[in-house]
Amino acid sequence: MTDPGSPTDPDTLRARALDALTTARERTALLTTCVDEPDLTAQHSPLMSPLVWDLAHIGNQEELWLLRAVAGRDAMRPEIDGLYDAFEHPRAERPSLPLLPPDEARRYASEVRGRALDVLESTAFRGSPLTEAGFAFGMIAQHEQQHDETMLITHQLRKGPAALTAPDPAPAPPFTGPAEVLVPGGPFTMGTSAEPWALDNERPAHERLVPSFYLDTTPVTNAAYQAFIEDGGYGDERWWTAEGWDHIRSHAIEAPLYWRREQGQWLRRRFGVTEPVPPNEPVLHVCWYEADAYARWAGRRLPTEAEWEKAARHDPVTGRSTRYPWGDADPTPEHANLGQRHLRPAPAGSYPAGASPLGVRQLIGDVWEWTSSDLEPYPGFTAFPYKEYSEVFFGPEHKVLRGGSFAVDPVACRGTFRNWDYPIRRQIFSGFRTARSGDS
Repeated sequence: MTDPGSPTDPDTLRARALDALTTARERTALLTTCVDEPDLTAQHSPLMSPLVWDLAHIGNQEELWLLRAVAGRDAMRPEIDGLYDAFEHPRAERPSLPLLPPDEARRYASEVRGRALDVLESTAFRGSPLTEAGFAFGMIAQHEQQHDETMLITHQLRKGPAALTAPDPAPAPPFTGPAEVLVPGGPFTMGTSAEPWALDNERPAHERLVPSFYLDTTPVTNAAYQAFIEDGGYGDERWWTAEGWDHIRSHAIEAPLYWRREQGQWLRRRFGVTEPVPPNEPVLHVCWYEADAYARWAGRRLPTEAEWEKAARHDPVTGRSTRYPWGDADPTPEHANLGQRHLRPAPAGSYPAGASPLGVRQLIGDVWEWTSSDLEPYPGFTAFPYKEYSEVFFGPEHKVLRGGSFAVDPVACRGTFRNWDYPIRRQIFSGFRTARSGDS
């Protein structure tokens, strides 16, 4: 029998799952009620689904896993499963499908949620890998928050006046700390076997030997990236991989997505508002090829995924790998810019309370950070609960991003969390920091 209030106590697990599910649904409602029906059913970019597809897909996944897999109930609407199977229909095709209209999609998702909460009340949180420690409920909360981030990306792609508002991050004085920190070489524990809601690609914990390296203290800023542009970085083949050079030339890319130069000033469009590019914010909306080219131009490189995680989790004093750079405590607003509290990154050097033991800032939140690594399984990887979550993406086609962005909810962000995308992707909330080897 567990003690009341302990992390494995059923009432504690039930409260945590309820909070995570409720937070996700409140955000989904915000993202789908701030625009009219034509904006919900339109495809704002062939890269993204109509918002109404995401809305019903969220409900369908919740039904599949919480009502059918966990509770063993019959399908509510089996005829729509194929419509909302992300692997059956590419995003570009989804507007042509007979999707549920907005009001019906909302009713369906709401009915699923009501039944799922009944399941939550009666679940014992043991006896099955799906229910152990509330995993299935945590997986569904993370899934919904991931689609909320996807919908926020769609809002950024959407043309027209602003539909979302949020306060800006607190002003921060210019960061005057060291430009880089030395991360000592040696072994550390990468991944996790203990985080109850960690997804399959984060598992299992295993030892990695990482030689010493230097890492930027903060993400690369807009001002630093502008220096690359002004030095002709986009026109100099020396800095680009062959694939990257072909990509930027064939698509006439000359700056981060949403940037334009007007009367000698760089402007950007951000959620329906055009504004000057703020020099001290982390650069945003760059693809892997752009991040890699900047690093080469700067005489540096992108960190490997193992280097990034060691900098974010390894405490050189205790030798432990913690859940987050600041320790094991869940994130608070003092630690990181997460959860769509703001609609932009905070200035570089913000959140000193969230720094790693070595003083690296903003490893969690603000911008997803490209690494040099391909997405590969860890030693001992086992697909769970379905291979389409991670396994089908393993290989050189996808590059790993780490750390989360301002658009990521804390439930879907931790020191072991792995994101990935094609190296051409720029609509995501992606930035980067650079590294160099310790002997260079």
